[in-house]
Amino acid sequence: MSKLPKPLHFCGDSQDILATFPEDARRGAGFSLYMVQIGREPGDWKPMPTVGVGVREIRVRDEAGAFRVLYVAKFLEAVYVLHCFQKKTQKTAARDIELGQKRLKTLLEERDQ
Repeated sequence: MSKLPKPLHFCGDSQDILATFPEDARRGAGFSLYMVQIGREPGDWKPMPTVGVGVREIRVRDEAGAFRVLYVAKFLEAVYVLHCFQKKTQKTAARDIELGQKRLKTLLEERDQ
């Protein structure tokens, strides 16, 4: 019996940004998100408690650099992609963490209504 994938919901401009990733990075991120949708772990990820409880980061590398996808999969109805970005330094930029926090807060408020 196969498990139906959870739908993906993109917050803000995250889908548009993901579409700008180089092809290999975009495919890697897409496959990792699919794994999450069917309830499995993506290949390379880490928890992001600085963004919020249950937030994880998919890590994708290609010749153009490091790319990240912040998401939440703890809800039954969907996987929510909070933010996508290219990582330019060793440490995640404060603006990327803050945007993820803001989008998570908005998502939680919308779910409570």
